[in-house]
Parts: sequence; structure tokens; C-alpha cells
Amino acid sequence: MISQTKRIFCLALVLALPLAALQAQGRRGGQRGARGQAATLPGGTQTYRDVAYIPGGHRLQKLDLYVPKSNRKVPLIIFVHGGGFSRGDKGEQSPAPFLSDGYAFASINYRLSDDAIFPAQIEDCKAAVRWLRSNAEKYNLDPDHFGAWGTSAGGHLVAMLGTTGDTSIFDVGQNLDVSSRVQAVADWFGPTDFLQMDAHKVSNGMGHNGAGSPESKLIGGALPLNKEKAMAANPITYITPGAPPFLIAHGDADRLVPHHQSVLLDAALKKAGVPVMFYTVKGGGHGLRNATADKLRKEFFAKHLK
Repeated sequence: MISQTKRIFCLALVLALPLAALQAQGRRGGQRGARGQAATLPGGTQTYRDVAYIPGGHRLQKLDLYVPKSNRKVPLIIFVHGGGFSRGDKGEQSPAPFLSDGYAFASINYRLSDDAIFPAQIEDCKAAVRWLRSNAEKYNLDPDHFGAWGTSAGGHLVAMLGTTGDTSIFDVGQNLDVSSRVQAVADWFGPTDFLQMDAHKVSNGMGHNGAGSPESKLIGGALPLNKEKAMAANPITYITPGAPPFLIAHGDADRLVPHHQSVLLDAALKKAGVPVMFYTVKGGGHGLRNATADKLRKEFFAKHLK
């Protein structure tokens, strides 16, 4: 007899496989994935892959950077991949649409939960932002217009980037003379308050309180037994009125990250007076692909980065 925990774990794998398959298929076919897009990038694009944002650091502390041809400094969109904090790769998202819209595009890898527990992941994201800003002149980037977009676990990390701009507690290592702040955040179905995930999951949704859940592995132990660590990993904990504008998109049928996680973030940002737009995809699951959400993201970054 399969236990309920195993059933939910299997469900999570089943839900994750279609998205992974689509990404893998795209990389092979050259239609999706940064590495598969080399032949379709706009003419004049400068491409820099596997750049170490922490020289001599961990194998995952690297980024890919794509810069469009321009006679002026260009705004930058930083993509942070998902994967339950334990998998995923910076090559999952194509830079081509963003380059065509006049943005530079950076996609970053970060240490995964099997390599290091929180706060390693947000420390890496902030280190990448600082490296990009400190090298803005070299790569023709506009250091005052950095946006961040992330999906799932990446959504959590870009939300953390957005809400921790007024604190330096996660700024460690190099390039500390420049800011890790971003000027706009697009959070796609990212978790926020780990301690509330199970209370608001949909029917047959994934459980998170167990020691083997992605969030528990991230903080180094079962959520109910590590509440202070869970709070430290919650982007809502750090919200100030100085946080940048947010765009949040989340499907209300998400079985992996409850829609309520984004409801909480939206409410907390509004309470602090931070500009926020929250788009709910009716019937949308995890890994949503939605034309309206894509349109909103395009308009959001154009408003705040150009």
C-alpha cells in the first residue's frame, strides 16, 4: 500500500515532469531555452556564458549574460530559475523576447539545497546582482534599472531580492561597495510564508511540513520544528515602504505552491504602500503559461525599467 506521503511526492513529480519535458524538448529543438536560442538571438547580441559572479567560487555561482546591440546603456532583466530549490538551470529561459524588447538579460545559477541551506541561495542572487552592477560599464548596462523575474523557487528568490533592498544582512563576499537592490520584481507563483503552505493547499496538493519537502530541505529541517528559520526565509518579513514595484502571477489551482502564498505577499506589500499588481490565473496550475500574464510582465518592465 502506498502511503499518503508517497502519493503526494509522486504527484509532485508528475506535475513537474511536463514542464521539465517541455523545457528539455525546447533546448533540443532550438525553440526554448537560452542555449537553444543562439541562432535566433537579435543581430549584434553579445553573449557571455558561464561567467563566474564569484571568481573561484562554487560551480553553480555562474551566470549567462546577453546584451543587445545599442548605442546607449540598456536596462537589465535578471532571471532566477525554479526547481524546488534543489534542481533547475539558468539555461531554461530564452532571452530572445527580452533582447528584442531592448533589454539585456542575465540568467543566474545559485547553490541548491543539496549544496547549501538558506541563506546561501539569496546570498548568491545578491552577489550576482552586485557583480552585474559593478560591471555595468563594461557590459553597457544601466545600473539604475535592474529588474528581476523568477518562477516558483525563483519567484521566492526574486521576492527576497525585492524586499531586502533596505537591509545588508544577505550581502556577503565581494563587490560590497555596490547595491544589490533591484528596481522591479516579477514573481511567478513563488512561495513566501512556508509555515502557511499546508493550511492552504488545494485538494490533493503537495504537503510541505515534512522534513523532505523542498522548503524544509531549504532551511535544513522540518518547517514546524524550525519556525524561526522559516520566518527568516519569508520575503514578507523584510518588506519596507522602500521596496520596488511588484508584479505577481499565480494560478489558483496550483498544487505545489498554494495560491494563498501570493495572496499573503500581495496583502503585505499593499499594507506597506508598495506598488503591486496581482494577477490570478483562474484554474491555472504550477508552471503556468499564460498570454495575459506575459503581456502584463512586458508592460510592467517597460513601465519601471525604461
